[in-house]
Amino acid sequence: MKMRYASRALIGIMHREMLRLVGQRGRLAAAVVRPLVWLGIFAVGFRSVLGLSIIPPYQTYILYEVYIVPGLVGMMLLFHGMQSSLSMVYDREMGSMRVLLTAPLPRWWLLGARLLANTVTVLPIVYLFLVLARFWDVRPPALGYLAAMPALGLAGLMLAAFGLALSSMIRQLENFAGVMNFVIFPLFFASTALYPLWRLEEVSPILAAIAGLNPFSHAVELIRFALYLRFEPVALAVCILALAVFFALGVWGYDPGRGFWARRIAKGA
Repeated sequence: MKMRYASRALIGIMHREMLRLVGQRGRLAAAVVRPLVWLGIFAVGFRSVLGLSIIPPYQTYILYEVYIVPGLVGMMLLFHGMQSSLSMVYDREMGSMRVLLTAPLPRWWLLGARLLANTVTVLPIVYLFLVLARFWDVRPPALGYLAAMPALGLAGLMLAAFGLALSSMIRQLENFAGVMNFVIFPLFFASTALYPLWRLEEVSPILAAIAGLNPFSHAVELIRFALYLRFEPVALAVCILALAVFFALGVWGYDPGRGFWARRIAKGA
């Protein structure tokens, strides 16, 4: 694989994804408004109910709004990853995905470039939300915004890879739209995005165990610790492992000799 052609393919894919996102103004607005609604209504309403003690990475008692912001950032990455995968299903039905995968470059590179492009495009939106969250007194250290960038990138890639693996198993656009809701909400609510693990253990040890195994929980904790200049090795290891597994499943699923493509060829024959 010549790096010149590979880099040109990466730049082309990133340019296409950026143009697509900018052209979808409703999606851009929803990406920012959705977490702000949670922060402005849900967090304020549950502040007195879900009081928090001192837990890492925080050094003192915190408002519930402070705790929930990393979870809402994770929610933004999750929704964006699923919506990007939805567009991949659409591209596959329209034929543009097949054209992309017939390029004389390794399939893993083309799909990886698509994942990277999807992650890069969402980062400015995430940082816009983090800036707006300061109006709710969510003020991590200034260096935390910079330290969180690798965590945001890794979490975004992992969730996009999960969407990629999921999209490789779905035949039709309508089916994937339904599966999105079935997947997103269990991942989000059975995690540490809205409440710490110790509170889940008080209510339901089973739910706490599920949240502890949930890769989305580790993505949220990786972002949370990075924002406050702390390192969480377990969350990092889980996110890297999950990224590798999901990406491998996605590459395997988009193999022309397997999965959707094999069924499509057999149907045409």
